Amino acid sequence: MTSFHVVDGTLTQEVIAAAPAKILELVRDTYLAHSLGRTVNPNSYFLRFPDKPSCRIIALPAHLGGEQPVSGLKWIASYPPNVEQNLQRASAVLILNDAETGYPFACLEASQISAARTAASAALAVETLQPGERPRTVLFVGAGVIGRTVSNFLAARGLAVGDCLVHDHVDAYADNFASYLRETHGWTSAQRADDIDSALAMADLVILATTAPAPWLSDEQTLRPDQLILNLSLRDIHPTVMIKCHNILDDVDHCLTAQTSPHLTELEYGTRDFITGTLADVLRGEVTLHQDRTTIFSPFGLGVLDLAVGAHIYRTALEQGRATEIPGFFPELSRW
Repeated sequence: MTSFHVVDGTLTQEVIAAAPAKILELVRDTYLAHSLGRTVNPNSYFLRFPDKPSCRIIALPAHLGGEQPVSGLKWIASYPPNVEQNLQRASAVLILNDAETGYPFACLEASQISAARTAASAALAVETLQPGERPRTVLFVGAGVIGRTVSNFLAARGLAVGDCLVHDHVDAYADNFASYLRETHGWTSAQRADDIDSALAMADLVILATTAPAPWLSDEQTLRPDQLILNLSLRDIHPTVMIKCHNILDDVDHCLTAQTSPHLTELEYGTRDFITGTLADVLRGEVTLHQDRTTIFSPFGLGVLDLAVGAHIYRTALEQGRATEIPGFFPELSRW
């Protein structure tokens, strides 16, 4: 492979919006492939800044095997102060490498890919961990891009929402998100929830998508045994809550790093016995959940998910003739 293409974010967005079911299928298949050892997914690498402790840039290298193997790297920046300037918190690129030669062959705008694979993972978890259930009350905690994208995937999958609540530390963000849910998805009950404790006690499905630097959801809040919590922001939940719940992860070793809620729980209690299994275990029927405790799904975010979605978008862009080739990107390919 000797050519190099760029795929812009507008096209990426269009491909995702056109077929969210395809994205969810790719995520499901990749989870199963990963659980069977058909991927390589090293730990993520964090670039941090002493003068900007809330900011980081993360490198997620990965390899996905199968009939169309591909390697690559997602390079994603998370800068929470961006929100104050009405900029999105996260920005990213995804580099795809040829599995045979190692040559990079594409660069894709990847903030949309990252949000979509996270949202598809969330929707898959709802369908797998709360099958057949119609959540009477859904609570979004954090009114940002991730929460919005999760709502898009849940709506695309036909989730019938009863009451819908939105909580954010900035009232205006919560109001904007609630308006979006009403106008875009027809969830007419969507409204801002000022009292987070009452909202948590009411909700059947809780989507945590914040930038909180430390756990805030403690055992002072009331949770229910039939409740599903999607811990998408990684470290909102205190270990004293985690230890009492069913805990489903996307990958055990990957999740138990970087001060995530599962990692903090392992450090606090010195055991991994609180982990019930992975989402792939549930998909294969190897783990069965009972509604005797709250269930928490904590996906750290596997780089192979970005690869699967990114490779699909790249191939679609080529088929549509909309991938931008960069002539001369490799000025010399022959060794001699």
